[in-house]
Parts: sequence; C-alpha cells; structure tokens
Amino acid sequence: MTVTEDQIPTEPRPSVPEWLQRGQTRLRLQTMVRLRWLAVMGQSFTVIGSYWVLGLDLPIVPALIAIAASAWLNVMLRLRYPASQRLPSFFALLMLGFDILQLAVLLYLTGGMENPFAFLLVAPVTVSAATQPPRVTLSLGLLAVVLATVLIWVHYPLPWFAGSVLALPFFYVLGIWATVVSGLLFIGFYSWRTAEEGRRMAEALAAAEMVLAREQRLSALDGLAAAAAHGLGTPLATISVVTKELLRDASAENPHYEDLQLLRDQAERCREILGQLAAKAEQNDLIVSRMTVSHLMEDVVEPHRLVSVPIDVTTGPAAGLDPGSRAMQEPVMQRNPGVLYGLGNLIENAIDFAANRVEATATWNENEVRIVIADDGTGFPPDVLEQLGEPFVTTRPSQSWGEEAPDEHIGMGLGFFIAKTLLERSGARLELANRSASPGGAVVTVVWPRDRFERVWSSFD
Repeated sequence: MTVTEDQIPTEPRPSVPEWLQRGQTRLRLQTMVRLRWLAVMGQSFTVIGSYWVLGLDLPIVPALIAIAASAWLNVMLRLRYPASQRLPSFFALLMLGFDILQLAVLLYLTGGMENPFAFLLVAPVTVSAATQPPRVTLSLGLLAVVLATVLIWVHYPLPWFAGSVLALPFFYVLGIWATVVSGLLFIGFYSWRTAEEGRRMAEALAAAEMVLAREQRLSALDGLAAAAAHGLGTPLATISVVTKELLRDASAENPHYEDLQLLRDQAERCREILGQLAAKAEQNDLIVSRMTVSHLMEDVVEPHRLVSVPIDVTTGPAAGLDPGSRAMQEPVMQRNPGVLYGLGNLIENAIDFAANRVEATATWNENEVRIVIADDGTGFPPDVLEQLGEPFVTTRPSQSWGEEAPDEHIGMGLGFFIAKTLLERSGARLELANRSASPGGAVVTVVWPRDRFERVWSSFD
C-alpha cells in the first residue's frame, strides 16, 4: 500500500489567521512581547515608587489598570500565537499604536507633557522605524505627535507632594513637546536609515558571495577533472584486464564474444578520455594557475573583443625604472576568480558607456601593480561619484532581460559593488575619477601592493 504525503499524520499546529501570515516583516511577535514586558516593569516600578516610596499624589488605581492592560495583552498574544511568528505591517501598526495610546493614558493621568517621561513616546516609533515600512512609521509618528499636542492642555495635574502644587511655565511645557517631536523626527529617521542600509548591505554581500562561489566552482573544474581521472583509472584498468582474460579464453563462436570485444573497446576509450582530461588539468595547473600581468589583462579582455567598441591594452613597467632592477620583471599572480570577475566587470562597464574606445593599461614598479581602465564616454555623474561602490547605486536604467536578469544584476547597482568587493578582498584599492582632458570619460584605477599581488594562497580570501 502506498502512503501519500497527505496521509502522514502530523502534530497539530497553532492556528494562525491568514491575515497574520501575509506581508510578514522582520519584527517577531516574541520581540514585541519582550519589549512590552520591559515597558510594563519600568512603568510599574515608576508608578509604585512614586506613590508609595516618594509619596507623590497620583491616581494610582487608574495608572495600574493602564499598566495591567499591557500585561494582559502580552499574556493573550503569547497564548494565542506562536512566539516565532513574524508580524505583518498592519499587525505591527496595531501593536505599536496600542503602546503609544497606553503610554498617552499614563501621561494623561500623571501630568501630560509636564511629565519628564513624555519622551518615551519616541520608543514605539523607533521600533517601527527599525523594522517596518516608512508608511507604518509615519502613521505612528503622526499619532504620537497628535497625542503629545493634546496632552499639553488635557491632563491631570503633575503628581507632587500632598498639600502643594507644582506649576510649570507654559513655554517650558512647550519645550518638552518640541523635544518629543524632534526626537520622533531625528531618532525615527536615524533608526530607519541605519536599518535600511544594514539590510541593503546584507543583500548585496549575499549577492557577492553567490558570484564568488560560482567563480570558484568554475575555477575548480580542472581540479575535479584530474581527481576523476585519477580515481577512475584503477577500476577501468581492472575492467580492461578482466575483459582481455575473458576474450583470451572465449572462442569466436561464443555468443558473448562480440560483447566482450565491445566492452574492452569502450573501456579503452574511457581510459583515453580520462588521460586527456588529466593532461589538460595538468596543463592548466602549470600554465593558467600562475599568470603574468600581460596574461591577466588578455584573459580579462578576450571575452569582450567581439563587441563593437575596440579595447586598447597596454602593459609594461612604469617609467623611470632602472633597466637592470628587479622591478622591471613582470609580476606573476596566482589565478584568482575574484580578480578576473572584478576586472571583467569594470571592462564591461567601460564598454557600455564608451563612445569610441576603451583603454586598459597595466604598469608596475617595485612597490605596486596598477591597472587603469578608461573610456571616452560622459564619465561618472558628479552626484553619484562619491556613492559608487555602495550597493544599489547605479547610473544604468533598470531593464528586463528575462530569467537571466537576477543573476546579472542589470540595473540594480550590484555589479560594480560586487566587483569592488572582490577586488578589495584580493588586497586592491580602487580609485574613481573623471578625465578632465579630452576626450574625457571615466577612469577606474585598481592598485595592488606588489607583494600582495604576487602572493600565493591556497584559497581566495
């Protein structure tokens, strides 16, 4: 009897409404509950300490009821939903909006904007700014500003010692209101911007790691071919020997004689193929794994030779070197997929924006290796020149190229970021500029310390 996947018994899971599963964000229900428990404890200690320890006159029962409302909401949420549930934006808006309203009620009972704890209205908005879309944060910020404005005039007296009243000047209260509003604007925007940059950087680094992993897999194919040739050589040799022995003992009239001959021929063919793979892998290991600057430039430029924009490649030692010095010798590097991909991306960008030609120049001296890639296009726009190299910063309009578009990162601003990241990991330094002299255009300079360029490593780091 065949058991299908639908027939396999599973443990019952907590029921989660469909609207609570749609549009999930980075804020977990457990985080929201823990933050509210922290607020409940702080509010309880403050209210109880002010009333029973300091002896301040405040409406203790309504204040404790407001605090208990937050505690009961936490208990209900924890019992009703799984702690790991990701909150959708609308649900987070309701939860954080409740926190603002609950805090406004406590402020209403304890002096309104005259209460120094009024600045805590910023806390829920800050949580939203770090985890929610801007529209949710903007809505919560407007709610907090409206409630803070109402609390200037509508509130119980500021709790003070029995028999005396503390009256604060109106302009002082207005200053507290201005502080709350300024905090909402500044801290909210700062939290949102910091969280957004962190998220974008994480996504861009993940894309860079994917590209690097792909380049490393391609580079490792030669080694895999050599390993396959070595590993399969012994069993194929055994098959050939056994087949020859069987053919020697079998007569031509044997019905299996032709099959044995075919088996021997195919085994020999497999050995020949593996021998060719092993020879190619050894050749690549000796020649391609170690490459001079000239070979590096040709390797990078060769895939782009067929485009309509010509590429002029120049290599040689820097001017002014002693002809007999060691610095005249051409530097040799170990083949590095990250460097090849990074330089190839810079060449491709130069071709895309060039008007007539691209110039790629490689020079070296005793201290450094320098590669300059220049085009004769319009150059880098001044407003994005300082931001180039950051993820999702691009001067190229987004295009749709079908299924291959996500892999190529066209128009997303990730190509240059990935190239810059891979080159910097190899020890290089990138410099971006625009040529002021004719014909103009953009100039990208990649500089390695010579000892780092010639370094031999077992894996890309």
